[in-house]
Amino acid sequence: PAFRRFQRGYYRVYLPALAADWLQGPYLYKLYQHYRFLEGQIAILYVCGFASSVLFGLVSSSLVDRLGRKKSCVLFSLTYSICCLVKLSRDYLVLAVGRVLGGLSTALLFSAFEAWYVHEHVERYDFPTEWIAVTFSRAAFWNNVIAVGAGATADFFAEWLGLGPVAPFMVSIPLLVLSGVFAIKNWDENYGKKRAFSKTCGDGLKCLLSDRRVLLLGTIQALFESVIYIFIFLWTPVLDPHGAPLGIVFSAFMAASMLGSSLYRLALSKRYHLQPV
Repeated sequence: PAFRRFQRGYYRVYLPALAADWLQGPYLYKLYQHYRFLEGQIAILYVCGFASSVLFGLVSSSLVDRLGRKKSCVLFSLTYSICCLVKLSRDYLVLAVGRVLGGLSTALLFSAFEAWYVHEHVERYDFPTEWIAVTFSRAAFWNNVIAVGAGATADFFAEWLGLGPVAPFMVSIPLLVLSGVFAIKNWDENYGKKRAFSKTCGDGLKCLLSDRRVLLLGTIQALFESVIYIFIFLWTPVLDPHGAPLGIVFSAFMAASMLGSSLYRLALSKRYHLQPV
């Protein structure tokens, strides 16, 4: 029962943050198009977001450990809320700053929350280590469900209610505030080991270059992600001229992704004994 309560406390903060993130997926390109920006200008805005995510991703673990995991989660809620608010502006530079804030927020989303959970699980509550996988597995399941629902919700506000492509970004803000408030009220602070940034990067680079398998895996992952990012950029301008409901299409993508994950787990189960080789 204590573990269940602890899990619920984590999900109460983490799942609204995920929902806010997914809500912004279907209508980002459409919003910039709505503001009359050219395809090349929109591409630069996308690159600003991706580059920011890479840059802050390098320092996010050190930043989170030094600042504190709880504070970092609250910082995520703040920066992502500002990122959503600046979508109301039609100024190109303001929107570029918003994309940089979005990159910072993404880096925090995929580092601070899980780091906080692992520390509390092991250090404060001393639950069995193998139970960590249970929590993250359920979080992954709900992440997929939320992603499917976010597409339909974005479509509802943008198209059905006629509020336009900026509406999903405004709907994200209450969820981000909710996540931050729950973190402030219910979570205790914890910190990681303070290590020099140069040492952290050096150790990572040494691991990458010393083990051929790690280098190959990283290369394959990078190539795969590059294809996905090209797809993320292109799917809206390809489908939108045909009148496709972008939110519903996004939900279909997420449902297909969830199906792929389910088939993978089934393939590795004791019934089929397939191996990822």
